[in-house]
Amino acid sequence: MATTSDIRNGLCLKYNNDIYKIIEFLHVKPGKGPAFVRTKMKSVTTGKVLDNTFSAGHKIEDIRVETHKFQYLYNDGEFYHFMNEADYTQIRLLESALDRPDLMKEGEVVTIQINTEDNMPLSVELPASVVLEITATEPGVKGNTATNATKPATVESGAIVNVPLFINEGDKIKVETAKGTYKERIKE
Repeated sequence: MATTSDIRNGLCLKYNNDIYKIIEFLHVKPGKGPAFVRTKMKSVTTGKVLDNTFSAGHKIEDIRVETHKFQYLYNDGEFYHFMNEADYTQIRLLESALDRPDLMKEGEVVTIQINTEDNMPLSVELPASVVLEITATEPGVKGNTATNATKPATVESGAIVNVPLFINEGDKIKVETAKGTYKERIKE
């Protein structure tokens, strides 16, 4: 059993007969009244996001998880297939278990959290940013670097990302996976 002081991003816990992962949390100590912890939790089974407030010192039932590195192999339409880099075993997950499947390309290494009680995968964490190639966008205009204007662009994984006007087809860009936003152009 853990308490609210053990809450951190990525912690998995049992709540209302389901398993939730902490996405965001904030310890609040008002001037009047007891302290509390505001959390934003995501269900690992349904994907539903829940806002909840725990009073300070509240007991929570955390779940012991292990993290393993897996390589993304392919998507067969229904399942996403991954291979463990340590022992080469393969697992398959539904799209609902993934946060941003549209930003994954084949061969990408991800971290998968596995429940140690029943060896079930809980969540898939992408790297903080990924490098993807632009496959379709309007032609860029040279010198359009001073404004914050953007245009939609399709990347090799199929996702649509808003990019600055100077980006062309064939350019490689770095995309922040948490928000799915353009970060920078990669020079080769």
